[in-house]
Amino acid sequence: MKKWIILLCIALISSVIVPMSHVSANTNFKDVGASHRAAAEISYLVNKKIINGVTPTEFVPDREVTRGEAAAMLGRSLGLNGQKRATSFKDVAAGNMASGYIVELVNKKVISGYGDGTFRPNAKLDRGEMAILINRAYTLGGTNSSDSAKILMDKGIAQGMADGSFGGNVTIIRSDFAVFLARTINADFRVKTGDTSIFKTTQYVSVGSSTLNIRSKPQVVNSPSNVIGKLSHGQMVSVASYTGNWAYIKAGNLIGYVDKSYLKSAKPAAVLPAPPPAAGKDLTIIIDPGHGGTDPGASGFGFLEKNVALNVSNHMKSYFDKTPIQVVMTRTGDTYPSLTQRAEFAKKYGGDMFVSIHTNAFNNSVNGQESFYYGSTSATNPYVTQSKVLSIYMQARMQEAWPLVNRGVKQGNLAVLRQNTVPATLIEMGFIDSDVDIKYIRSDAHRKNMGRALYLASLDFYYHYHGRTDLGQYYSIAGSSPSKRLH
Repeated sequence: MKKWIILLCIALISSVIVPMSHVSANTNFKDVGASHRAAAEISYLVNKKIINGVTPTEFVPDREVTRGEAAAMLGRSLGLNGQKRATSFKDVAAGNMASGYIVELVNKKVISGYGDGTFRPNAKLDRGEMAILINRAYTLGGTNSSDSAKILMDKGIAQGMADGSFGGNVTIIRSDFAVFLARTINADFRVKTGDTSIFKTTQYVSVGSSTLNIRSKPQVVNSPSNVIGKLSHGQMVSVASYTGNWAYIKAGNLIGYVDKSYLKSAKPAAVLPAPPPAAGKDLTIIIDPGHGGTDPGASGFGFLEKNVALNVSNHMKSYFDKTPIQVVMTRTGDTYPSLTQRAEFAKKYGGDMFVSIHTNAFNNSVNGQESFYYGSTSATNPYVTQSKVLSIYMQARMQEAWPLVNRGVKQGNLAVLRQNTVPATLIEMGFIDSDVDIKYIRSDAHRKNMGRALYLASLDFYYHYHGRTDLGQYYSIAGSSPSKRLH
């Protein structure tokens, strides 16, 4: 009964908020109607995909928040990588819904485990712990529960109990956590008493002739989906806090995150006329390490195709990283994008060329290298000739790197080629189950040489077929020179 009375007091106190006319209160949860005291904040966080319902139709606003749930909600609000993974805690398995966020928040020193090696993801979170976590996550300044609570109350993020205390030992429920988190992220939700302004420090943008992206979350993704605006050199912004390498800023009507390394305390000098763009800056190469995740691909002699493909892809990318030419990889870890997603990468990220990297297998009875292109003019990809030329240069450079049997350049009805929209090739570096080819596949030195070969083949394609002699300077990065014209 006593606990019920305490929760009722919290509900009555937290309901004193400023109406948010510009935020929809339609949460689509049958237990959170438009008149619910936290409807606007819950709707705001649901729309931002920071918080979810317990079921598709129920939010369960009075359920107590666990440490695991708090980690997931804070992690999403910060734009952290929530992919499930192994943790250092014996009671948080890799399949735990919050495992990825727990790893990220522990690394950022926002949250920690216990001395016995546990995290206790199902333990209930109290208001004092909530105050500390929010202060750490958004660098508001509090180092203990009392200081953190005072900061939250001074900023209009939280309010006290009926007895005048903060109620640090009272377990927090889902609706109250939503209120506090929404007020932290968006000052418009805050109680209009005390210090509600968090944007106090003046800084200036220093980006030269470029522009600086404002992002909705402190995270860079290949897609521009979280870019909400751009800032120019010399523009003044107001800074609220810092999260890692990110600054939480306000510029006019825009509020979001920018890379703090581009902010200076003094207004920078005017920008001189920009020099000509660097050669190749206009090009984007899509590298597709084959297979991944639950799809290991071929195997042989203890090696998996997915790992070899990713390793060679990283070596190939390392050469491009020394040039202005842009590179996007369809995967950078042990994940599995679908074949359709891989084919769509070039269009999605403005690519100009697509290279899918694989090894082959056939019962240790065949060996050698081959390259494939899609040869039908009726397919989505109109670049039949260019795809063939690209494959020819890939095959030639592979042969230079690893002197294996030349199985030639072939047409292949493969989804990543057939569904692509740019010149595309799929290369088979060798047979992973061949006792001849494995001598090269198992050696990191040889794999690095293959990555170098694929880099050089890409330059060959542009240098010879497109006449991009301005890219000739980049052969020296790999200690080579343009190949002979082969097409």
